[in-house]
Amino acid sequence: MALLRNWGLTLGKRAGRPVARLEKDSDDPEVLRLKGAAAAADWAVVREVLEARPESEGRTDLLWTVCDTAGVEKWITGVAEAEPGAALPRLVAGFRHVSWGWDARTSARAKDVSREQFEVFHERLRTAERWLYEAAEIEPGWASPWYCLQISGRGLEVGAEVARRRFEATVRRAPHHLEAHQQQLQQVCQKWGGSHEEMHAFARASVLNAPRGTLLGQLVAVAHLEEWLSLDSGPDAAYIRRPEVAASLNEAADHSYRHPDFVRRNGWVQVLNSFAMAFSLAGDHEGARECFRATEGRVSEFPWSYLNGSDPVAVYRELRSAAGR
Repeated sequence: MALLRNWGLTLGKRAGRPVARLEKDSDDPEVLRLKGAAAAADWAVVREVLEARPESEGRTDLLWTVCDTAGVEKWITGVAEAEPGAALPRLVAGFRHVSWGWDARTSARAKDVSREQFEVFHERLRTAERWLYEAAEIEPGWASPWYCLQISGRGLEVGAEVARRRFEATVRRAPHHLEAHQQQLQQVCQKWGGSHEEMHAFARASVLNAPRGTLLGQLVAVAHLEEWLSLDSGPDAAYIRRPEVAASLNEAADHSYRHPDFVRRNGWVQVLNSFAMAFSLAGDHEGARECFRATEGRVSEFPWSYLNGSDPVAVYRELRSAAGR
């Protein structure tokens, strides 16, 4: 999943540049309060925080904060059963069972995951889907149940057609939902049964069909990173340094963070970090410098984890130096 949690890490400052630090839970002041309430099974506080945050203003991140907390599955089902007409506890139960399912599967390659692990994984995802469909029925205008169904569906291998319908259901409710587009990009990747051509076409169309200043520009950068990752050493560098790749990145950047309408709303740090990595690998130092400057030292775990999963800040600093920033 493209569900990346951040924690605090600060390294020494070099003259003239901001300190590079891994973002801590999107620097959201409600996160620590929510984590404590989730760990303490305090539904009243969890509900208060989630209800105060509209879907359009980053509620997805808060939902994952709750649902990545160990033990939530032990009490949220009881809350949902005690409130038969309430969508929010069902939504939380669905998100938690998706996260809990991936805990069982782990991030290992499929060949290294045991049959027993897959059975638990699929059982938890099927439970998640039941809760998510109930939440969607109670609150038909919410996008978040359909977004989470995109994730559970990929784990259950529902197929390209069902996955596409779930994505479309999400964006009918929230047309420029960044996380939903990120999930669909993964769905059409070659590694999930799609193709490079389908992936790039989806990314470019999503960006150009969105209002100028869109966060969806990230999709183009990530699509090029995905193809780069799929190639062996040597061909990977040859691919990412093609002139047409640089042209594609610049087209997306112009429609996204370079546009005057770009706003630093939820997700912007990861967008700039994705372009910084793509421009760096493409050898476009000017484009990379622009992105590094705009991040002001804020480092998102993704996509730097593609290069160094244990220390994203280190690789960010290395490529920032190489770009002359």
